[in-house]
Amino acid sequence: MKAKLVVLFAFSLFISPMIFGQKKASYLPPIKYEEYRLDNGLRVIMHVDRSVPIVAVNVWYHVGSKNEVPGRTGFAHLFEHLMFQGSKNYDDDYFKPLQEAGATINGTTNADRTNYFQVLPSNFLELALFMEADRMGGLLEAMTQEKLDNQRDVVKNERRQRYDNQPYGTAFEKISELMYPKNHPYSWTTIGSLKDLTEASMEDVKNFFRTYYVPNNASLVIAGDFDPKQAKKWVEKYFGPIPRGNDIVRPNPPQPKLEAEIRKSFEDAVRLPRIYMVWHTVPQADKDSPALDILATILSSGRGSRLQSKLVFDKQVSQDVFASHISREIAGLFQIVSTARPGKQLEEIEKEINEEIEKIKKEPPTREELERALNQIEARIILGLQTVLAKADAMNENAVFYGKPDRFQEELEEYLKVTPEDISRVANKYLIQNRLVMSIVPGKKKAPEADQEENKPTSTSTSKKENKKDFSANLPKPGPDPKFSLPKIEKQKLSNGLEVWFVKHSELPIVSMNMVFRAGADLDPIDRAGLAVLTSDLIDNGTKTRSAVEIANQLQSLGTNLVTSAGWDSSNLSMLTLKKNLDKALEIFSDVLINPSFPQEELETVKRRMLVSFLQRKDDPNQISNIVYSVLLYGKNHPYGKPINGDETTIKAITREEIQKFYETYYRPNNAVLIVVGDTSLKEIVPKLEKAFAGWKAAEIPRTLTPPDVELKNPGIYIVDRPGAAQSVISIGHVGVSRSNPDYIPLVVMNSILGGQFTSRVNLNLREDKGYTYGARTSWSFRRGAGPFEASAAVQTAVTKGAVVEFLKEINGILGERPVTSQELEYNKQSIIRRYPQGFETVGQIANQLATLAIYNLPDNYFNEFLQKVKAVTIEDINRVAKKYIQPDKMAILIVGDRKVIEPELKKIQGWGEKISYLDTEGNPLKVDEKTASK
Repeated sequence: MKAKLVVLFAFSLFISPMIFGQKKASYLPPIKYEEYRLDNGLRVIMHVDRSVPIVAVNVWYHVGSKNEVPGRTGFAHLFEHLMFQGSKNYDDDYFKPLQEAGATINGTTNADRTNYFQVLPSNFLELALFMEADRMGGLLEAMTQEKLDNQRDVVKNERRQRYDNQPYGTAFEKISELMYPKNHPYSWTTIGSLKDLTEASMEDVKNFFRTYYVPNNASLVIAGDFDPKQAKKWVEKYFGPIPRGNDIVRPNPPQPKLEAEIRKSFEDAVRLPRIYMVWHTVPQADKDSPALDILATILSSGRGSRLQSKLVFDKQVSQDVFASHISREIAGLFQIVSTARPGKQLEEIEKEINEEIEKIKKEPPTREELERALNQIEARIILGLQTVLAKADAMNENAVFYGKPDRFQEELEEYLKVTPEDISRVANKYLIQNRLVMSIVPGKKKAPEADQEENKPTSTSTSKKENKKDFSANLPKPGPDPKFSLPKIEKQKLSNGLEVWFVKHSELPIVSMNMVFRAGADLDPIDRAGLAVLTSDLIDNGTKTRSAVEIANQLQSLGTNLVTSAGWDSSNLSMLTLKKNLDKALEIFSDVLINPSFPQEELETVKRRMLVSFLQRKDDPNQISNIVYSVLLYGKNHPYGKPINGDETTIKAITREEIQKFYETYYRPNNAVLIVVGDTSLKEIVPKLEKAFAGWKAAEIPRTLTPPDVELKNPGIYIVDRPGAAQSVISIGHVGVSRSNPDYIPLVVMNSILGGQFTSRVNLNLREDKGYTYGARTSWSFRRGAGPFEASAAVQTAVTKGAVVEFLKEINGILGERPVTSQELEYNKQSIIRRYPQGFETVGQIANQLATLAIYNLPDNYFNEFLQKVKAVTIEDINRVAKKYIQPDKMAILIVGDRKVIEPELKKIQGWGEKISYLDTEGNPLKVDEKTASK
């Protein structure tokens, strides 16, 4: 079978100077691509990018939840899961051969399309094409009821984790039901009805696949470092024989509209009320879509936006506010969402939002507001093309929805044509009185849909992955390993003592700067926990010559991102800007760094918002687990025993003078490294830096102590009660080791085997075999001091005991009950080594890699040594570090869930059931009457 048509394109992005004669032209290097179709209708798009020896394979199927029918919802998303369960010529976990190749793999589903992708070393391209084609052409031949039942359970747990067990989690589901007529394709969410999934037969599922998973409904993009001539042969070989499907009949209902305003209120287990205001708009290809996008940006993007300025900072009635235009293939929604501050009413927030909407209807936005929005959009499009995967996905989106992979320039020009008058026009046309005003208010959470019917998993398999046939002989062999050159680091010290590390990266006209200070949250006094975070939060909230709003607006006018942050071991001020705006952006960057004024009124605002966020985190089981787990392991008098951003007592106590002192002590050039990566040179950038940082002086830095090692005093099971919880959030472990530990690399490899990736032991057991969870993992948090070791998962309430037992089994297994095999070891070593180049693709990734060297004083040749040391890890090393550093008898088992349901079964766990204690959401002990506890 031969290809019908070959068309060759090259496009570059040109940003026209049409905005009021002020905007300069911007160019991107030409992005060449080739497009053709196979005889069976498969669209193929190829783009060569040799910057890193990796390749992205990205497949879009033009099917999403809108192609489902009432009574059979959730199929598109279910198939996203089933497509990883094995196919005709490789009937095993899809992840298995690809993760050994070093691939990053996943799939996503929305209302309009389903997307599958992998990024992997370029010599494994044939493997990726073979695997994608085999599941397109041969999934049904390997489909079994057992696989269907298992993945149904995984999907149910995904729903529990993302919807039912999250504060405000079912809001969009309710919006979909209220905004669209019954049976409209957008009236249900992608996750679908769990009742529908439970009742679906094998034949229902197969019919859905036969209709939509056909080559004439798919688009394949290959982007990266590959030989197009060879790739075409492989595409023809593997995809060519797959038969064409029937033509797809796509839903095309009338544009939905509301006949009157709808007002609804729902209760949820939250502490703060939230308002949702929603209007019908237009499909994504409509001429008004760009103006609506810009309207949302003007209303709520950034400190200087209209709604944030008024609701969050001036009147302080809202904790947050967001406006967005959600434009999809056949319809769109405009949405404004705001959470009330404690003591504030949603009616007051609605009134303020209505006033701002009416204001922009009557008076167009200023030209300065419009240009700020357009510069953000320009930067977003350019920065969105940094990776081969991002380019592949964007080209597929353009091809599937617009018929043109190279629509980037047209997209920009559509935005650039928008005038201030257009913004007022679309506000008047679409933000009308016929709308939905929905509120979520504190109250009782309704029992999740799935658990009203049953609280037990569908799948009961305990061995479905064992004794399977080996399909590896069917896999194509990789080509020779590609050469990967690690980035060359150039170094120079400025006259004030600041070290500058530079890496040239000229693929796009952008520059990244990351100022890394060797001072983090572990330096906070115990009674001032949150000081480092609060300092970083405030540093860009005003200088001697600029207010917080001026800083935000000026950065937006340049399309520049400036981010401040503090971790346990460092504080960072980073910037990403278009090269043409580097000089202006650097002037703001240096002003923020050298001249922060820490205004008292800004401090009070930031503290108020932090205190409200502490209230909100009590609604989130994952945040509760993080806080309590740290308290359990370290106690409240250890730096790691407090939340990194503090708590109510410590934040209230911190003063402006203490923030100023922390800044003056640690934010010094001789305590920092400036990492510059991008389209410039050391020769060009150093004079600019000397000028920008001329007034910044070195000072003596106090000697810092490493946080002390501690041990858990009372191993056992600890429960934080959340009555009616849809899931139990489990954390199991103890204090781990520091980043400086000489066994760091063997521990990384051991963790990869145990729980560090999808094909790890714990995830294959708890997710793929048992269907208990959406994902299970283990991790070591390597810090200056000994960070925590943790095995974690969010599991269905009914299987909490079973999940804990399986975790303990896998932990004991790695200690010797199930010895690591030579095949397991080599698999995980190769996965880590081959995946490594993906961490050096963008300017931000390179800067982050170098930041690790700076924070932990690692040598310049660390990256090369890392790969060699991973290769050298032996089974003896794995056994030694597992037995040395994993200590089951010193572990805490923390469970955030419904005590009434889970406790009786937990008591049956041998060696642990008699050691159950109870904690509140801050980790404080609770006394629970034994009779009450066992009911």
